[in-house]
Amino acid sequence: MGEYVLEVASERVPGTVAHRDELRERCYQDLIAQAGERLAQEVGRLGGDCVHELDESTDSRHDAATGEAWLHGRFTYVLYRTT
Repeated sequence: MGEYVLEVASERVPGTVAHRDELRERCYQDLIAQAGERLAQEVGRLGGDCVHELDESTDSRHDAATGEAWLHGRFTYVLYRTT
């Protein structure tokens, strides 16, 4: 049916250096879970049956004012209809 882009942000966590790898993993797991939910919504909204992910890119974001960090993801996918 077409190629689409989905952008998602993870939960925000304290942007400390301590436990950095654990926090990044937590954010990544949240990002992937949210992306899955959003993709399911988009499939329903657009009337498709399934998707095939073409590309995934993630980058970290930081808000110095609040001291929080999070991940931002951009997912490119193709939406298919089987009928």
